[in-house]
Amino acid sequence: MRITEAARRLGTSPRMLRYREALGLLPATREGISARGRGGGHRQFGDTELRAVALALALEKRYDIGPAELAFGLRVLAEPQVQAHVRELGERIGRLSAPPARALDFEKEKAMRLLRRRP
Repeated sequence: MRITEAARRLGTSPRMLRYREALGLLPATREGISARGRGGGHRQFGDTELRAVALALALEKRYDIGPAELAFGLRVLAEPQVQAHVRELGERIGRLSAPPARALDFEKEKAMRLLRRRP
């Protein structure tokens, strides 16, 4: 179906669907065939695309976020470097605890403390 019909079914606008697509919140769409048998450049939405948008809308409502915030959340999950930087920020501002130190590092620190205490 074309974008206008998809937007009507989802209770949103074609402009908002294009915005979501630009943010990467839609699966790749298929090119349609015009009435003359040539590619008309119209977006085609099927069940997969409708379900993806419906899920995004539900997540946005449930967590009180916008499409751009949801798109960034996906980027954090998909890009390890972005995830590392966001984690670092979370640790620095106290929203996330630092990952637990490896047991060997803990034992090494303990031994160093004991050595420093010796007279």
